[in-house]
Amino acid sequence: MGRIDKRLADAGITLPSAANPIANYVPAVRTGNLLFISGQLPLKEGVVALEGKVGDTVSLDQATEAARLCALNIISQAKTALGGDLDRVKRVVKLTGFVACGPNFAQHPQVINGASDLMVQVFGDAGRHSRAAVGAPSLPRNAPVEVEAVLEVE
Repeated sequence: MGRIDKRLADAGITLPSAANPIANYVPAVRTGNLLFISGQLPLKEGVVALEGKVGDTVSLDQATEAARLCALNIISQAKTALGGDLDRVKRVVKLTGFVACGPNFAQHPQVINGASDLMVQVFGDAGRHSRAAVGAPSLPRNAPVEVEAVLEVE
């Protein structure tokens, strides 16, 4: 068991299966020492776990948990792309989080903290990253949150 797999196990975290793309793209692309993970939805067993807009039908706490689930799916995609070895992740470079919400919602950073906090929990200091958190009028499959990532790998 690798170092990151042990951290996951010690935290009681089980990664979901890596989801298949829902359109014409690939889940991850590696170029040089960077691994780009396509936007991940809050999928659980292949189904969007929560639908709706944050601040309307989805609470701040629910959206934060959805962002955490997006991050779990990012880690799962990374594990698949890296042949099962998460110890090859040297650094989480950047997360970009999209929050489906109305024009008056302004708590995007708090929502995306669900993903950011998980990255730090799993990867320690290497999980600290740059970030963008933006609002969107809608997201695929009526998801409240979508998160993409750039990782430095060896």
